[in-house]
Amino acid sequence: MTTRRIFLKSTLAAGMAAALPLPAFAADWPKRPVKLIVPFAAGGNTDGIARLIGQHLSAKLGETFVVENRLGAGGIIAASMVAKSAADGYTLLMAALPQIAILPVIEKVDYDAVKDFTPISNVASNPFCLVAHPDFEPKTLQDFVAYVKARPGKLSYASGGSGSLSHLTMVLFLQRAGLDMVHVPYKGGAPAIADVMGNHVPVYFGNLSEALPQAGKGLRALAVSGEKRASKLSDVPTIAESGFPGFRSETWNGIIAPAGTPQAIVDVVAAEVRVALKDQTTLQRLDTYGVDPIGSTPAEFAQTIAADIAQWSAAIKAANIKL
Repeated sequence: MTTRRIFLKSTLAAGMAAALPLPAFAADWPKRPVKLIVPFAAGGNTDGIARLIGQHLSAKLGETFVVENRLGAGGIIAASMVAKSAADGYTLLMAALPQIAILPVIEKVDYDAVKDFTPISNVASNPFCLVAHPDFEPKTLQDFVAYVKARPGKLSYASGGSGSLSHLTMVLFLQRAGLDMVHVPYKGGAPAIADVMGNHVPVYFGNLSEALPQAGKGLRALAVSGEKRASKLSDVPTIAESGFPGFRSETWNGIIAPAGTPQAIVDVVAAEVRVALKDQTTLQRLDTYGVDPIGSTPAEFAQTIAADIAQWSAAIKAANIKL
């Protein structure tokens, strides 16, 4: 605790020497509990990742990082609360991609996803997996493309809801492959995947965490949407290697702070996230969630956010989703 605070003080001192305007109270941050806001209910991936990282930060920085679940409006309530909080390092958000790159485009929100936040570190990412009922005739992604192309507008696909990442990932892929399918939105991933298992809808582009328990059992995995193959589905190819180079769709969980949070605080939290992601116990826990560790720098995270806002804004436009 003492060592870490000394390090932070020295970092701040160097910043002041370079004429960076940093508030005096940042020199001994944290000196009281820090809130790590989670925009979803306890028990899910985002909550689990927040608790893992929160435990590490508590141990290393000498103050408790309290995980607080703020539900509502797909994460808008949590994001809005953090955006309006004091930029003093005591309120952080374990954000998911939708609050930053999706919801501000399709919903009316009272925050600016870029101007109102300071990116700290992208903790982990999770690709999507195109799954089909075992009786569905196509056995590979190439078979799927040919099969659907021969039946324009006659086949349907499930999603976790209009504007969800499962929906928009399929929109991106259909657009890239030149395919025409009918969208069947559900109220969440669970009913969507259940209807594919029941052979009511042929395919679903679901979160890898949803697909893993049923892949090879009640469902057939055709492809994953990440830049590389999923470790738990190493025999399933990526879309990029299946004839669509450059295709990528991944959701993520990352820590962001209110805009104006002192850079020294941002840098210390980002550095500790990278340390946490070298711990084998943490990595094993993340693996059970089906997510890949990242631990990006603040600058790298800002680049990811900018790229995702551009990509998903285009997908939303292509899907003709109305406010």
